[in-house]
Amino acid sequence: MIVTLTANPSIDRTVRLEQRLERGSVLRATSTRSDPGGKGVNVARVLTAAGVDTLAILPGNPGDPLLLALEEGGIPCRGVSVDGCARTNITIAEPDGTTTKINEPGPALSAATLDALAGELLHHADNARWFALSGSLPPGVPLGWYAELVVALRDHPCRIAVDTSDAPLTELADGFPRAAPDLLKPNGEELAQLTGFDSHVLEQAAEAGDPGPAIAAAGRLVDQGVVSVLATLGAAGAVLVTADGAWVAHRPPIVALSTVGAGDSSLAGYLLAETEGLAEPDRLRRAVAYGSAAAALPGTTLPRPDQLDLDAVTVTAVQPHS
Repeated sequence: MIVTLTANPSIDRTVRLEQRLERGSVLRATSTRSDPGGKGVNVARVLTAAGVDTLAILPGNPGDPLLLALEEGGIPCRGVSVDGCARTNITIAEPDGTTTKINEPGPALSAATLDALAGELLHHADNARWFALSGSLPPGVPLGWYAELVVALRDHPCRIAVDTSDAPLTELADGFPRAAPDLLKPNGEELAQLTGFDSHVLEQAAEAGDPGPAIAAAGRLVDQGVVSVLATLGAAGAVLVTADGAWVAHRPPIVALSTVGAGDSSLAGYLLAETEGLAEPDRLRRAVAYGSAAAALPGTTLPRPDQLDLDAVTVTAVQPHS
């Protein structure tokens, strides 16, 4: 089983425009849709669509529209009592695929809610294969909470993946090596944030066919105790770095309709491949195929296995980061 934690879930409302977004204008939408969201929720949605035993843990009360949407979608979930309902995030999608996101902060989580969420994780720590701790932290949550959870889970047989950003990410890194997860999934900006590299240099070099800077940056995190670093680099693809090697993957040409959920889909793809016993190059291939498929879908639509193009993803082994 793969368990996901989403501390700051949301209802994701996507508005598709018939023209370019212009501030101060009256604009017309061609369509709207609402989906259960939050990074861990997105991972759980992809995993469930692939037939993997999954459980989404999140704050939510009985009758919360988010929990109802998950249940209606067949996503196994466990809500923990919280003051208030899930936030609503708005995505504005333009015809050329440009997306603008407006994210609410979410309800504050009390100490009791945090303890209950941690308790749910620990309850499954001896029978889950992976935990995916994903997304931002809402108001009231200590910035080092992810690091605390990694340390608490470390003595159990489960593996831990983390996908977050900004202060929660840097607080996690401050706890390395004890708080180092089995898998860290930064994007280019987050990888730069952790390692002091320039994010534009990382992505531009990768787009030009030189994954060296991204691999070197990821290698620094491996040196600090992270087992595997899956760094997604947008149109340039992704790199996977471990102590034993490094690989770069290039995604197929696509018409990007929305990048929402692409990174979450990449993480889900990696976890799917790992649970199937695939080696690192094929884990990276699956991750990039899922991320590319997500970017080619509108709004917060997430990919199914039959929408992948694995053969179009090229994976190449490169010199180890050391």
